Amino acid sequence: MTNEKLKTFELNDGSSLPAIGLGTVNIQGAQGVNSILTAIEAGYRLIDTSTNYMNEGMVGEAIRRSTVPREQLLISSKLPGAAHDYDKAIKMIQESLYRLGIDYFDKYLIHWPLPKQGKYDQAWQALVDAQKFGLIKTIGVSNFLEEHLEKIIDKTGVTPATNQIERHPYFNNNELVETNSKFGILTEAWSPFGREINDVIEHETIAEIAKKYDKSPTQVIIRWNLQKDVMPIVKSSSLKHQKANLDVFDFELTQEDIQTIDSLDKGEPGRVEGQHPNEYEEFG
Repeated sequence: MTNEKLKTFELNDGSSLPAIGLGTVNIQGAQGVNSILTAIEAGYRLIDTSTNYMNEGMVGEAIRRSTVPREQLLISSKLPGAAHDYDKAIKMIQESLYRLGIDYFDKYLIHWPLPKQGKYDQAWQALVDAQKFGLIKTIGVSNFLEEHLEKIIDKTGVTPATNQIERHPYFNNNELVETNSKFGILTEAWSPFGREINDVIEHETIAEIAKKYDKSPTQVIIRWNLQKDVMPIVKSSSLKHQKANLDVFDFELTQEDIQTIDSLDKGEPGRVEGQHPNEYEEFG
């Protein structure tokens, strides 16, 4: 759970993560390198990428150019659907490390369960073993529902440390957040502000709450996540917004505010791209 003073989450494997992570989806090339470097300058230490973001090389270049030592940065990536076979998964983890130019991942996730393919338990065993090999420090999953979590825990006896899921005011996913908590798994929120197709940060209800605290709508959404013991993975290209997204530890939402934001939930239609974990086929 969060330690407000230290701004960290303590995980079920004994490790800890910063309370807020930096997202890199749709960030590539030289512009992406510069964006990550300004974020590190602003104070971000957890950088979240994925093989299917096609930008692991860019993240690796930012790591090399940064004045912050590698051991102070936490690098996280994700296994693509095309590599759920055990042997493929082990090789993909190694290939991703080579692309980034690092010796180990601080955190590594299975990107999607792909239950129609039915191999996510193999993929999880690969992560369990890769952790034993020293390739990964903390292992977790992304977009896993309760039945997926139960299957991999039953098969391996190893519980994921984190589960990164879609969560924003239009799709709060509270039931899955509670499921993760039941298993002792930290919830990470991807796309906490929705995405370009989603007007959540412009919603008048959130704007009113933000005005009350003299904060921005994005700061309110980040705070809404933190007070639910959820780690938001935020993305911003400008240093000003990157700094603002970290400036959320000097106020606290009331339970009434949290319930008001929860009430904006639209259920399944609220998903940003309609990606249901039992239906979405993520390959690459």
